[in-house]
Amino acid sequence: MSIKQDLLQLLKPYFLINILLSFSYIILKKIPGVCNYLFNSDSCEFEGRETEILFFLLIVVVIRTRKSGSVSMISYLSSSFLYTKIANLILWFNADYLYGIIFGILFILGALLIPEPTYAGPDKVIYFRGEQGLSEELVSSKATWLIAFYTAWNPVCVSFAPIYAKLSCDYGLENLKFGKIDIGRYPEAGKKYQVSDSSFSKQLPTIILFEGGKEVLRRPTFDAKGKLVKFFFSEENTSLAFGLSNLYEKAKQSNKGVNNGKKDN
Repeated sequence: MSIKQDLLQLLKPYFLINILLSFSYIILKKIPGVCNYLFNSDSCEFEGRETEILFFLLIVVVIRTRKSGSVSMISYLSSSFLYTKIANLILWFNADYLYGIIFGILFILGALLIPEPTYAGPDKVIYFRGEQGLSEELVSSKATWLIAFYTAWNPVCVSFAPIYAKLSCDYGLENLKFGKIDIGRYPEAGKKYQVSDSSFSKQLPTIILFEGGKEVLRRPTFDAKGKLVKFFFSEENTSLAFGLSNLYEKAKQSNKGVNNGKKDN
């Protein structure tokens, strides 16, 4: 996404509310008058324990967002909201149990009523409903398939959605197709293709390239020792890793050959 698109995303209710919740304690703690009333204190400075919690939060957010492979401002925010809100919950409970309960209720209501917005722009992606439909299509189709295994709740999957949609528009052809399957809803697909849908999974999303119904390449993948190799899901990285430009040219030439054959007949 461009910076302009990121800023437009921030205007959506999900981001506005989560940003307010994430910075609620810091903002209210630093406003003179409001701070004195809420915290019954003459000083609007952070105490030692508050500083420790905020510093620890900063470390956790940096580590977790780096591990998640976030590559944009929106990705970083989406990945960090859970940790920042939990830290605020601790801070509000530390200040007053009533404040903590009120914040906890707002936390839960926000998660239930205002989910993270999903991508709704143009794409050439086919969504599969179940492992059987996917497997049958891979076996019967003569096309090369790029399949994204994802879950709706994973921040990296959500951030990657517009990138994957753009790649499908740029490279999608009759014999080079892009598909997706939600392994949160269809866990049997995750089991068959060995993609974990656990909340602690580092495999989300997983992109697999299929040719002739057989897996050719996947990202992220495992090394010789069985350790997952980190992969950053940017547009450039994904295009290079799967050689999409070469696949596109190959598919285009194949289409020309088919069309020429039809004309000769």
